[in-house]
Amino acid sequence: MTSIANESWSTAHAKQALRGVMTSRRADFAAAPGREMAEKALQHRMVRALRAMATAGDAIALVWPLPGESELQPVMHALHADGLCIALPETTPRGHRLAFRLWQPGCTMRAGRYGTAHPDGPIVQPDVVCVPLLAFDRRGMRLGYGGGYYDRTLASLPAARAVGFGFSFQEVACIPTGRYDVALPAIVTEREWIRCRGDGRTR
Repeated sequence: MTSIANESWSTAHAKQALRGVMTSRRADFAAAPGREMAEKALQHRMVRALRAMATAGDAIALVWPLPGESELQPVMHALHADGLCIALPETTPRGHRLAFRLWQPGCTMRAGRYGTAHPDGPIVQPDVVCVPLLAFDRRGMRLGYGGGYYDRTLASLPAARAVGFGFSFQEVACIPTGRYDVALPAIVTEREWIRCRGDGRTR
């Protein structure tokens, strides 16, 4: 999401409080017995959703997971087998949009900022951007880690199709939003494909 410097104190405080709650929920979920089943269900729904969204030759931006995030390698392999181009983000210096690099099975991964990893491949401009989230609501609003990377990236790629992904436990009633937060048109969980207006309101 957008940086604290660009938000009112109350919004920034509300977001930070929600991050604490959702980080705790994610830790509980990681240890839950149903985690593996939910993981596979999310992967399956993501493959179906992205096949429906993509056209031949599209570049799909996915994510190399941080600890506690969904494992998307099966999704990458399935879409790569379909002939789609797969790109993963390189975390740039704070205040910049993400760069996306070509991923292929067996490619070398490089360590990035904040514990991230990215492929050692050429820069790719994605046609579809899969957006990770810490929390989301039915308006299509999301809570990230506070760096504003995806908000800047989506604003710089107006033609790209965006879709958020996460688990159903990450849904909340209403995400506190700032001036620069970008709503998502769709969010995929292990249970459903939520279609939103993309302007912060549900359909």
